[in-house]
Amino acid sequence: MSTAGGRLKAKRGETLTGWAFAAPFAVLFGLFLVVPAVYGLYLSFTGETLTGAGSGLVGLSNYADALRDPDMWKSLGNTLWFTLLSTVPLVVLSLALALLVNLGLPGRWLWRLSFFLPYLLASTVVVMFWSWMYNPTLGLINGVLAKFGGAPVAWLQDPKVAMLSVVITTLWWTIGFNFLLYLAALQNIPEQQFEAAAIDGAGKWRQLFSIVIPQLTPTTVLILMLQILASLKVFDQIYMLTNGGPGGKTRSIVQYIYESGFTGYRFGYSSAISYLFFALIVLVSLAQYKLINRRSAA
Repeated sequence: MSTAGGRLKAKRGETLTGWAFAAPFAVLFGLFLVVPAVYGLYLSFTGETLTGAGSGLVGLSNYADALRDPDMWKSLGNTLWFTLLSTVPLVVLSLALALLVNLGLPGRWLWRLSFFLPYLLASTVVVMFWSWMYNPTLGLINGVLAKFGGAPVAWLQDPKVAMLSVVITTLWWTIGFNFLLYLAALQNIPEQQFEAAAIDGAGKWRQLFSIVIPQLTPTTVLILMLQILASLKVFDQIYMLTNGGPGGKTRSIVQYIYESGFTGYRFGYSSAISYLFFALIVLVSLAQYKLINRRSAA
């Protein structure tokens, strides 16, 4: 009986110790994530403004206004367009770079460093660098075009190319993370599979499509998930490069939420848009989760 009591006491002590270690994180998590999330949800049902006028409950009016707001839909369309333009090359090009480095190029460490290093830079540094590159009169890109007889391009001011310019900046900045994921996955493929395929007469291209690509499917799905979610939440580079211009052609939904709350001072309205956007992200995440489970079951 005393032995059982001692075990129970020891188990309780371990439980209390575990809660003691988890308590600081739990407090910070609740204070800085759960409480703001719940308060933001409450705000979405109010007419809260910076001045405090009309801060009473308004029910679903903010949500109805958001669904009727053409600027909100335009910003959401810009975000989806950016996601499409950036996700595909960030997956395909990172795979291509990883395949090249994995071939055994000399100075492999230098290639890894050069591809990954931009990812470590702060967004402000990246934007300053590319703002100079895109400068219509002094920028390096237009300087190169002029050498070949090309006309200068207003990369960040022309509505036709502004979003593409943001995508190119994002590609240069973030491709290193996906590259490292693919490179790590490539190095985990057993060498015996390639040797057996070579004995059977499979060439490099056959090995690529019959061995490498199928083995990289889990990594590709992971990268797609991370990339889509990151692209949907884009803000920094767009805000600092174009400030949503020209003519709102590059304004993302996150920037519109920010402007509605901190420029238009409509906190309740911006909170409603935030939760509509949150619902969209949840739906995308659930769709990706279902896709992963279906592939795993197959």
